[in-house]
Formats: sequence, C-alpha cells, structure tokens
Amino acid sequence: MLGHRELNFEDYMAILRRRRWIILIPMVVAPLVTYLVSLTLSDRYTSRTLVLVEQQKVPDSVVKSVVTEDLAQRLASMEEQILSRTRLQPIIEKFGLFKEDAGKLHMEDMVDRLRKSIEVTPIRPMTGTRSEELPGFYISFTAGNARLAQQVCAEITSMFIEENLRAREQRSQGTTEFLSHQLEDAKRKLDDQDAKLAVFKQKYFGSLPGQEQSNISILAGLNSQFDAVTQALGRAQQDRAYADSLLSQQLSQLESTPTASAGPEPDSLEKQLAELQNQLLGAQARYTDDHPDVIKLKLAIADLKRKIEDSHAQNPGKPESAEAKPTRQPTPQIQQLRATVHQLEQTIQQKTKEQAQIREQIGLYQGRLSMSPGVEQQYKELTRDYQTALAFYNDLLAKESESQMSTNLERRQQGEQFRVMDPANLPESPSFPNRPLFAAAGLGVGLAIGLGITILLEAKDKALRTDNDVKFFLQVPTLAMIPNLEVGNPKRGWFWRRAKTPEPSAGLRAEA
Repeated sequence: MLGHRELNFEDYMAILRRRRWIILIPMVVAPLVTYLVSLTLSDRYTSRTLVLVEQQKVPDSVVKSVVTEDLAQRLASMEEQILSRTRLQPIIEKFGLFKEDAGKLHMEDMVDRLRKSIEVTPIRPMTGTRSEELPGFYISFTAGNARLAQQVCAEITSMFIEENLRAREQRSQGTTEFLSHQLEDAKRKLDDQDAKLAVFKQKYFGSLPGQEQSNISILAGLNSQFDAVTQALGRAQQDRAYADSLLSQQLSQLESTPTASAGPEPDSLEKQLAELQNQLLGAQARYTDDHPDVIKLKLAIADLKRKIEDSHAQNPGKPESAEAKPTRQPTPQIQQLRATVHQLEQTIQQKTKEQAQIREQIGLYQGRLSMSPGVEQQYKELTRDYQTALAFYNDLLAKESESQMSTNLERRQQGEQFRVMDPANLPESPSFPNRPLFAAAGLGVGLAIGLGITILLEAKDKALRTDNDVKFFLQVPTLAMIPNLEVGNPKRGWFWRRAKTPEPSAGLRAEA
C-alpha cells in the first residue's frame, strides 16, 4: 500500500523482507552481466606524460621576452596545429596505426580516430597562488597496444616541445624584423626632419630663439662703434678743414713772393704753364688724383705743353724754356701740410667706409630682431616635429634591441621551454575497460532495477497487513490480533521466520 499513508521504519523493513529476492537477484545478475560484457571489449592502454613549463633562465628585468601571449592560448593554438591532418598523417604512417581497419577506413577517418585518442589536459595553478600562468600540462594517448601507446605519446610530446621552440623563435624573429623595418622608416623621417631643421637654421641664422639677447648685445656694441666712428670722422673732417685753411694761407704767401729769374722773361705761354702747375700743386694738396679739378688741371697743362712745343717747332732758333721747372718751389711747411691733408683724407675715407659697414651691420641685426617672433613660431613647429620623430626613433631602437636579445635568447634555448617531467610511461594494465568499475556499475544498475520493481509491486499491492493499515483504511479500532499458527523450521533464522510469518492481522486479509 505504498503511497497511501506514511510509512515508518518497520514498514520498510517488512517490505525488504517480503521483496528480498526481487532486490537481490538483479544485484547479483547485473554485475555478472556487465563484467562478462567487459570481457568482450578490446583492451585499451593509455600512456601519459607530464610536461612542465620552465621559465626563461635570464630574468625579465634584463631581457624582456617578446612572446607575451598567455600559455593557455598558445597551448590551444599548438594543439590545433599538431592535431591537424598534416601533422597526424605522418604518425599514422610511421607507426602503422589502424592496420586492421586500413581497408575499411579512409585517411580522414583514421586521422579523426587518432585525434580523439589524444588528450591534452592543462594543469591549473595551485589555489592561493597569485600567478595565473599554467605550470604545465598532461599529454595522454590511448591505443590497443601498450608499447605503441608509449611510442606515440612520446612522439606527440616531442612535437609539442619542438613546436613551442619553433613558434617562440619565429615570433621573436618576426618581431625583430618588423621593428627593423619600422626603425628604417623612422630613421628616414628623422633624417628628413633633421635636414629641414638644418636648412632652417642656416637660412635664419642669428634670428633663432635664444639668440635675441646676443643680437641685442651685438647691436648695442655696433651702436657704440658707430658713435665712435662718427665722432672720429667729424674730428678728421674738422682737422682737414683746418689743414686746408693753413695750406691755402701758405700757398697765397708763396704766390705773392717774387722769384728771381735766371734768364730772360718767359713768354705768356710759359707763364700760363707755371700758373697751372702751381694750381695743380695746390689742388693735389687738397684733393686726390681722381678729383675732377685735379684731372682738369692736368689736361690743361698737357694742352699748354703741346702748344709750347708747337711754338718752339715754329721758332727753332729760340732757346727752350725750362718746362719742368716750376716758377716757385713749395716750402717745407706747405709739403708737410699737404701730407697732413692727404693723411686726413685717407682717414676720412676709412672712417666713412667703416661707418657704412657698421650701419649695414646694424640694419642686419635690427632685421634679425624684427624677424625673431615669426622665426620662433616656425622653429617651434619644426623642433616639435623633430623631437616627436626622435622620440619615436629612440623608442623603436630600444624595442629592436630588446627584441634582438630576446631572439638570441630563444635561439640559444634560454627562454621559456617545455620540459618533460615524467616521460611517457608503459601502461601495465588497460585503462579501458575498467572491469571492476563495470561490475560496480552493474551492481548499481541491479540495485536500481530491484528497487524499481519493488516499488512498482508495492504500489499495486492492496493487502492490509498491519493494524495501522486497518486504522487508516477502515477507520475502526483493532479489537484483537490473530497470530499466524504456521510452524516454521526451527533451524531457520529470525529473519526467515519473520519473512514467512505474516503480520498479526494477516488472517484478516481484506480488499481495501
């Protein structure tokens, strides 16, 4: 009467006693059947190896690795590459896998079966550690032969190790090559900016930022020099004017002084020649040979000399006059004054030239100062671009150097490596089928079947077996209990007698 009233412990024990064979028989038969079934299955052997991740031998603070990808991601990528048909087909051909099914299976099917037989299991970090990197992983392979499973597992492990070394070296070398190309481009850009800056500095030399103060100082010095030269020029002009006045006085006195004649009186042409020569001497004392008055007097003297020569040619009997002899000789004072005037004129010319040069330099520096604001703006733009290019170039140069050291580290196998901690073992017992596990599973299945049948039978059973059933279903009190008068075998135990002896109300069987 299951499901109609709440059962207690005694009710459950009574059900177990009544249905013991229904429960025990499946519990015995099911494990036996599952064990026999496991005997018909082919043995499968699993070889397993432990691979640990060994960190690089050089500290990261000295050589920073360029391979920063998470190990779990790299392991998944390597697993996909190694478990591809290109990598697994040579293993099938090398070890002769699936020979028994060679005529039934295509290569794709063999590769798929081999792929399913390989298992890669990462080892999770210990609880409580700060590191999230995987410390290692297991590689296992299952085959029908123990020795074959060990050989294939070792082969796959070596493939993982070689793939890790190749991938890390290729990643480092690719990074180095990329940075080298980027560095070349950055160097070209930096050279362009450097050339532009050099041309700009050459073009606006003296007007660049930072040169204003020196320009102001130089301009102040030039102004002082200009003032000094101007003053010296004024003094020289005054001195020349004074010397000219003295020379004029001396010449006037010389012309007014009568001179003794050695022969007869010269004619009018010779007198004119003497006067012109005296005027030439006075003009040469005042002016240079390039002065128009001096040139005019020289031309007049030359013309007068030609006339005198023509007159002598017409009158050959007349004695020649002294052409080159001046009528009056200049005094030493006149000669000294002439020398002084000539020296002062040279000084005036020199100071005038210096004044013009200084004035030109002053204009140059004033122009530089006026151009400084605009030049400074352009210079800042060029400098900013140059500094940006220089910083980018230096950054790439440092990265390329680090990448080259990392590449050398990987080539020397000093970087992160996979180290085999436990080589592929030779399995001593098959991993499948696990016959004790099969028997245990059969036991559980048999128990479940027996309990299920018992529950189904008890649910359909409508017999009133105890006084509690009578009270629950008939709603009347029990007046008496009639015991079972069947005599049991005294050799049987208490459990057997209790199982064969109905409850006290068994003689009052009734339909509910």
